[in-house]
This record gives sequence, C-alpha cells and structure tokens, in this order.
Amino acid sequence: MRHEVVWMAVTETSQQSPSATTVELQDVRRTYHLGEPVHALDGVSISLPAGSFTAVMGPSGSGKSTLMNMVGCLDTPDEGDVTVAGQDVTVLSGNERAKLRGTELGFIFQQFNLMPRLTAAENVTMPLVFHNDLDDGRRQRAETLLERVGLGDRLDHTPPELSGGQRQRVAIARALVNEPSLVLADEPTGNLDTDTGAEIMELFEQLHEAGRTILMVTHERHIAEHADRIIHLVDGQIEEIEQVGGER
Repeated sequence: MRHEVVWMAVTETSQQSPSATTVELQDVRRTYHLGEPVHALDGVSISLPAGSFTAVMGPSGSGKSTLMNMVGCLDTPDEGDVTVAGQDVTVLSGNERAKLRGTELGFIFQQFNLMPRLTAAENVTMPLVFHNDLDDGRRQRAETLLERVGLGDRLDHTPPELSGGQRQRVAIARALVNEPSLVLADEPTGNLDTDTGAEIMELFEQLHEAGRTILMVTHERHIAEHADRIIHLVDGQIEEIEQVGGER
C-alpha cells in the first residue's frame, strides 16, 4: 500500500528553515570508563543540513549509538560542541534537553518501544506532553497520522494485536505527531522481514521527499542506500562519508 500523496499532506506544514533544522557536531569526544577507557566518539564533526537523509554504518562498538544519543540529546560530550535545532545542547539542563527532544525530535527504534497496554492512537499521542496547546486535538492528530500510514482501521488495537510492520508504522506516526525538525531512526527495519522492511523504507523515502531531516543508524547496506549519504564510523572516528544519492 502506497501513501505518497497523503504523506505530502501530513508533512507540508512542518517545513522548517535551514537554521532551525540543521544539526552540527564539532570535534565531539565521548569517553566511557569501563575499567579501561572506551573512546566511543573521538573527534567527530558532522553536519546534517535541513532536508538531508543520512545513514550511519559501522561495526559493533564503532560509536553509532553514542552518535545517535548525542544528536538525540540523550547524552552530552566530554569535549566539543553539539547544536540541535539552533540550540547548544551542551549548555542545556536535563529538563531543557527533554523539552527539546519532545518538541524538535522524533524517535523510531528497532524494538518499536510502544506501551503494550495503550492503543495505537494512545501510543501516537504520547510525545505531545510538551504541547499543551494541542490537548483538544490529540486524538484527531493521532487518527490522521495512523490513517496516513495505513492503520486507520487499527486505532484502538494494542501493540500485541498488531504485526511487526504495523507496530513500526505506529512508531513512525508517533515520531511525527509533534511535527519534529529531525527524525532519528535506530535500526528501523532490524526486526522486520524483507518485504515489510521495504515497505517501511518506502515511508522513509516519502518523508524525505516531503522535506524531513532524517538520521538513521543501520547495519544493512541496502537499507543505508536509501539515504543521500552514508557516514562510516570505525573506533569512534569517521572513516568515510559516502555519497549515495538514495533510490527515489
């Protein structure tokens, strides 16, 4: 099932100026002390321009998750600068970073991270805790997004009543409900079969075409090639930035 026309409708109001959506990391270093020091990020500098689609690849322990945590305001560097949606993350308090996540970022995870006892619609509305002005329209917003990912007939189903692909569609709708500047996806097809993974990546392509800025971690080359470029990490450093151009 394709959703190209309606995806344009749901995303056209979320276009942001480049200064509002660009992410910048400058010489970022993060070391964890687990007996021996582990240099998870060792002098990483990247820019995510507005509307770009970037994939990150690398072996286990290369720093992919730490990079995602930095961009997602879940961690701060030991050294270096991180700017997300025009804000210097390194000077924000924990509560301020949480608010930034809730208003500017949308997260999609391999494990879906849905609340099992909540319905699909209720799961989608969870990120709106920072949007008090939307209290009256939360259910309608969830319904609209779920319809546009092909789940208009599953609004009141709980995650155990949904397939893996349907759960990931709920997660995509949840990531978009706050109209984020940036969508972060961590192995979004990792728990899906090949055909379902292809359907999910079709949605990602449509999001990109509609102007979303996307950062995606994946270990699968054919998934990474949907992006405009691939950042290859090795031992906490950027080994290569590969231009691939996507498959649109």
